[in-house]
Amino acid sequence: MNDELICDTPPGADRRLVLLHGWGADADDLIPLGRELCEGVDKPVELVALRAPHPHPQGVGRQWYGLFPTEFAAIPLAISQLKDRLKAIETADIPLQRTALLGFSQGGAMAVACGCELPFAGLIGCSAYPHSNWSPANIRPPVLLLHGLQDDIVPAKASEQLLHAMQNSPIKAEMLTFSGGHGIPGELIPRMQQRLNNWFL
Repeated sequence: MNDELICDTPPGADRRLVLLHGWGADADDLIPLGRELCEGVDKPVELVALRAPHPHPQGVGRQWYGLFPTEFAAIPLAISQLKDRLKAIETADIPLQRTALLGFSQGGAMAVACGCELPFAGLIGCSAYPHSNWSPANIRPPVLLLHGLQDDIVPAKASEQLLHAMQNSPIKAEMLTFSGGHGIPGELIPRMQQRLNNWFL
């Protein structure tokens, strides 16, 4: 473990779940969710949580790129650097094809933007949004989007835009909505576990 990631590796793990936290959080933020998700997967899963590279402007937490105002010029480099980090995690025992990527909010936007360009087993975007002028590859991993209908930080319309952009691919993309705000409800954990089990076959 180093200061850029937190890693849980159970004996015999041959699958991997990578977590990307939201704006102003840190690598440990999604660990409880990740551990619960892994407990519901039929095979042992290595859990990796990456830390965003930049300090949050308020002095607590991290960010993948600046927001308010959005640093649009920094987004392509942020995506490129994250793709390099994700590829560096790959091992002979656990290739990207047996790795799923989950991100929340800004981390969700990064998960979809990077993950659609790499051969992951699947992607989960929670309260995610599309980057400006984003266009997904036609051949990409399957995608599950989750979004609260009362989200006043990232409106649910943002995930609808992601879903619409991915509809031309033969590979499945789906969106689940829930009554709630900017978060990940426990009621949807079984649905995510189901997708992970399907992707990790």
